This record gives sequence, C-alpha cells and structure tokens, in this order.
Amino acid sequence: MSQNRKVAVLLCGYGEVDDYDEFIEYNERSFRLLVSKSIKFPDFSIPFLSRRLERQQRKEWHTANHYQSPHNAIFERQRAGIETELQKVYGADVAVFKAFNFVPPFLPEDVLAQIKAAGYERLLVYPWLVVDSVFTSGLALEQINDALAPDPTWVKGMRYLPSFWEREDFQGRLVELVDESIEPLLERLAPIQVGVMLCLHGCPLGSKGYETGVRESTALYYALQEQLIHKYPLITPGWMNHPVPGKWTTPDVDQAAENLITLGAKTIVFVPVGFVTENHETQLDIGYTIDKIKDKVECVHVSTLNDDPALLAMGAQWVTPLIDELRAL
Repeated sequence: MSQNRKVAVLLCGYGEVDDYDEFIEYNERSFRLLVSKSIKFPDFSIPFLSRRLERQQRKEWHTANHYQSPHNAIFERQRAGIETELQKVYGADVAVFKAFNFVPPFLPEDVLAQIKAAGYERLLVYPWLVVDSVFTSGLALEQINDALAPDPTWVKGMRYLPSFWEREDFQGRLVELVDESIEPLLERLAPIQVGVMLCLHGCPLGSKGYETGVRESTALYYALQEQLIHKYPLITPGWMNHPVPGKWTTPDVDQAAENLITLGAKTIVFVPVGFVTENHETQLDIGYTIDKIKDKVECVHVSTLNDDPALLAMGAQWVTPLIDELRAL
C-alpha cells in the first residue's frame, strides 16, 4: 500500500461566462466539444458561428436586465460544501477541486496540473450533473483524457461516479422540493388545479450513436411522477431543448405548459429537476416560457437545489465508498 493516501475529488461542471467578452471563446469550445456530437460543422466555420452566436447571446443577456449567470458562484459553494462534509471524515487527506468544461482557468487540463503539483496520486472524477451522457460527463472524460495523454502514469488510482439521478435520497429530496413549493398554493386551489412541470435537460434524438441521456432523464421523470401523481394529477415532463437543428425531446416546455392549461391548470409550477446548479437555462429559458403564458395562468418558478445542505451531504456520501477504495490501494 502506498503511504500517500490523499485523494483529489474533481467536481466537474459546465461553467458559464462571467463577462460578455468571454462568449466567443466559450462558444468555440462548446461547438467543438458539445454541439459537434450531434451536428457536424466544418472546422473553418466554427469561429464565424461562435461570433454570430456571441452577438445573439450578448443581446439576449443585455435585454434580460444585464443578466449575469450565478452558476459559477453557486458551483463554488457546492464544491466547498462537499469538501467540508468529506473533510469531517478524512481531514486534509481529501480535497475537492472544480473543473469547468468551457471556462478557464478551471479547464480540466489546468486543474489536473494543479492536482499533480499538489502531490495527489489518486483521483476521483465526479461530474456534478444529474444525468450521465456524452453531452454532460462525457465532455469531462474527453477533456481529462486529452489532459492525461502526455503522461498518465502519475495517476496511481482512479474512480468515477457517473451520475446520481437514480439515487433514492436525491429523488426523495426533489419530491420534498415539489411539496414545499406547492403547499402554499393549496390554501386557495385544489391539488388538481396545480400543474406540475418537471423540467428536464433537452436531448437531441440523433447524435451519431452516442448516449444522449434521454433514457436516464425519462426514467427520472417517471420515478418522480410515480411519487407525485396521486397528489398532483396534472404532471408532465417539460424538455428544455436548445434552439439548434434536428429532432429533440417532446413536449418542450412551451408545449407542456399549453397542455397543462388545456387540462385546466390554474397555476403551473416549473421545477427544473434535470439540474442541481442554477444557470441561464434554468433562469432565462424557463422565464421565456413564463413570459408567454403569464397572462393565461399563474406561474411558480422553483429554484434548483443549489447549495441545499441536504444535497451537499448526499453528494459527499455518494462518493465516500469510492474514496475508501482509492485510499485502500
């Protein structure tokens, strides 16, 4: 057994721009790593497309009251909270680092260099994402592989936690979140008048044979529906699709909202269960749907779990067995 029992936990997420001027670079990474998994772009076209998208994003975020994404700050609190929970058990032998797919200076190659320099030889890769797919944790794995390619030998042990959508404690906390959000409404509405939309990360239905996460996201919806539908009969998935070509999951949030209104919902509760960190999708995109229907129906926009203490405690517990395995090597 090696005397070095330190474990580095690499908490992986997308990251979002903190400054509008970072959009172009962010978009180029997104096109090359993310969008190309479902749509093939000629390499020469990516800079042009990145600049064109940047102009749209800048206008959109400026229009939305000079929007600034809270994602990175929340993610840091999540990293720190999980680390605090783990260090209650392991002390300084375990540290949690964060890596963002698209945002320097926290790209996986940068953070892995820091981990190596700090003397860690055991690595736990931990995508902090609800569903495992080529578009989520697959991006982190691709970037980590690229970063390790010149010299993978410094890593003496590695473990990986793919996703946590199927964890009963996670699903239970989401059910509690729905109940907590609906309870005040029941003072003036019957439960059957409350439409519940469980918002999921949209998935393209064609992606060159890669796993897109559609099966896992659908399974998450039905697992939650099973626990909620007896109390709230008007419940639906709402897929948060991206405005890019191709066939995507249905119903999207707009259609799902109209369906609930048709069935008699007086209030629609939007719950972004496919995310655990607030970002422009959970805030702006759901907000656009609400703007379209707010004259027809009351809307309640529920926050993601973010740095909910129960979630962070769970997040630490889920990886504890893997840390124990690494420390035993």
